[in-house]
Order: sequence, then structure tokens, then C-alpha cells
Amino acid sequence: MENLQSVQQFEEVKENGKTVFMFSADWCGDCRFIEPVMPEIESENSDFTFYHVDRDEFIDLCADLAIFGIPSFLAFEDGEEIGRFVSKDRKTKEEINDFLAAL
Repeated sequence: MENLQSVQQFEEVKENGKTVFMFSADWCGDCRFIEPVMPEIESENSDFTFYHVDRDEFIDLCADLAIFGIPSFLAFEDGEEIGRFVSKDRKTKEEINDFLAAL
């Protein structure tokens, strides 16, 4: 999973194809909980491109997108938001895959 480098990159990549942004932070225990399974989730959902967004580095972007809990997932297809799995709750591999399958 590639790390988001800038807000400009966010604006560009969300316009092309199916993209999932995972919002997390180094200090977030629930984020660390799902990190080991993220490569599996990515390979099982290869029609999406995944980006990691550090909440602390992109706090204004998170506020603009109403991302107030982490870990959270925001999905776009060709510039349109197609789904969000946003909460402060711990998420399982199954829950993330179910969210992606429903898009």
C-alpha cells in the first residue's frame, strides 16, 4: 500500500479508477491490529488501488472528508465517492472485505 504524499496526489488518484484510502495513525492500536492483514485484503480486492493516509499528517483533509474516527476507509471510483467505512471501532478483515464487496 502506497503512502499518500500530498493533498494534490489525493485529488489526482481519486479521479482514476477504483481507489480506497485507509486513514490511520501510528499511535492507533486498532489501526495496528489490521495492518498485518492489509496485504491480503489488497490482493483479494485487486480491482482497487489502496493508499494509506496518515491522519496526523493530513488532519485538514480528514476534517474536510469528515473522517473523525480511525481506522477508516473511503472509496472512490472515477472521482465519485462510492462508499465509506468510517468509525472509531476496531475492524476485522471480514468486515473490510464485506465493505469492499458491497461497493
